[in-house]
This record gives sequence, structure tokens and C-alpha cells, in this order.
Amino acid sequence: MAVGTGVGAAEVPLVTEETAVPARRVRKLRLPRSRKVLVGLGLLVLFVLLAVVGPLVAPYDPSASLSTTNGVPQPPSAAHWLGTTQIQQDVLSQMLVGGRSTMLVAVVAALVATALSVLIGVSAGYASGLADDLLSMLINIGLVLPALPLLIVMTGFLPKDANPSDLLIGLIIAVTGWAWGARVLRVQTLSLRHRDFVQSARIIGERRWRIIGWEILPSLVPVIASSFLFTVIYGVGTYTALAFLGLINGTHWSWGTILFWAQSQTAAQNGYWWWWVPPGLAVALLGTSLALLNFGIDEFINPRLRSPGHDIGSRGNAGSAGRRGPRPIG
Repeated sequence: MAVGTGVGAAEVPLVTEETAVPARRVRKLRLPRSRKVLVGLGLLVLFVLLAVVGPLVAPYDPSASLSTTNGVPQPPSAAHWLGTTQIQQDVLSQMLVGGRSTMLVAVVAALVATALSVLIGVSAGYASGLADDLLSMLINIGLVLPALPLLIVMTGFLPKDANPSDLLIGLIIAVTGWAWGARVLRVQTLSLRHRDFVQSARIIGERRWRIIGWEILPSLVPVIASSFLFTVIYGVGTYTALAFLGLINGTHWSWGTILFWAQSQTAAQNGYWWWWVPPGLAVALLGTSLALLNFGIDEFINPRLRSPGHDIGSRGNAGSAGRRGPRPIG
């Protein structure tokens, strides 16, 4: 529809709400809205809160024997929500106290391993010649070393009669968890070092550390975040396995320690499910939450992995116009 004032008047199109186009469009950052990301984030927040406040709200001392007369584990009740062990220790208190240790060890291991991966992997990818060969050889050595025997040897130096430090355990686990991330970051850095923006920074005389810190590392943030999440999963599983095998002091409570005592007293064979199901389920749910968040990172950096519903808003107008247009012939 057009509006004119006379013959030869310029036609002015009638502007309606459907045809109005904003003069300035503000581009907003779209985060993944898939259910698996929300579920993973919610579970992770729950575990973090339990790790922070768990030891403070534990109803009993996890090592205290509440009764010396009954040597049979008691099922869940009003007094003990997750039951007791064979010496009447409260399983809920052990879960709450052990959750902080498990989370702390996993986060420390992931932070140290990720820092090593970034330092060695990016340096190897950006450097060339002898430096790249030596760092690549170090990465390959870290990949081929058997992790479990090395961890058994290293944890053998921990004092068995004292409460070990979670920070020290996390550092030991980090030694075996950095190589894979370093290899991935080296490959990604090799593909970035010949890009135009990196070459431009070299031409204008930027220093090497500034090129790596301000040009290459920002492009590697999604890869680093994904590596960090998987290393946390590795830390949780490795620490649980070490405690379950009895390589950690049995009085140092973690989810793996609970499983160790449950296995030593044949809880699964005797039907004491409340003793081993909660820690096993906690480890599984924590690993699931981190894996779901990692999938969300993949969706964010790779549009091909996004579900069709996430792009409807951005493609709705184009799709509607296409459906209203003529159908192609043939």
C-alpha cells in the first residue's frame, strides 16, 4: 500500500509492525538452552554446595562409633537417613564430609593439569625446531606412561598413619592427567600460528608472549574449558579408585573410602545397599553433570551440534518467507 499527494508523487510504503526493521540491532550472546546443559549445571551447583556446607551440617562425626554393642549395619531410619556401617558410623555424615575431599582433590588436579597442558601444549605448538621436538617428546612420554602403576608408586610415599593432604593428592593425580590436553592444545595452536591475525601481530613486532597471550589463547578458551571439565572427571574417578584400592588412609573420608570399607565388609553380598549405593551414585552423577556441561560447550562452539529448536528464532522470518514464496518447478 502506498500513500501519495498527487500525480507523480513519490510513493511511500506503509510501515506496519510486520515490516518494521529496527534501525540498530543489538547482537546478544546466545548461550545453549538445551536441557542437558541445565541439568548438568544444576547437578554441579548442588555438589559444589554440598562440598562447601556438607562438613558443617553433618549430623555426626563420620569416624565416631555410635554404638559398641550392635555389629550389624542398620538400614536408613529417622535417626540415620542413609543408615549406618557395621560399627554404627553414620553413612550420611561420611558422604557429606567425603564430598568436600573428593571435589577438592578433583579441582586441584584439574587446575594443575590444565595449567601444564596450556603451558606445554601451546608452547610446543607455537615454537618450532628443537623446542617443539623436545616438548612433543615430553607429551608423548606422558601419554604412554601407565597411569595406575605410576599413581600406586607415588601414593606409596604418602604417610599411612596420618591424614594426607588433599592438595598433595591432587598434585599427584595431575602428574598423570595433563598429557592428553597438551596434545590437543598443541594441534590447535599449530593450526592458529599461520592465521592472518597471528601473522599480522608478528609483522608489527609484537613479542612472543603477547602473541600467545592475546592472540592465540583467547581462541583456545573453549578447548581449554573442555579439557578442564574432562580432567575434573578424571580426578574424581582416579581419586575414588585410589581410595577404593586402599592406597589412601582409611580414616581420610572420601566417597572412595566409603566404598573401600563397604567392600571390605562385603556390603554388596550381604544386601547392605545403603552403604555402597550413595557414594557410587554420587560419583556417577557428578561425572554425568560435568559431561553434560562439556556437551554444552561443544554446542556453543560448534553450531552443527545445536538442536534445531535453538535456531528457530534466528531463522524464523527467513523460513516463513520461503514457505510463502512460490514452489520451485521440478
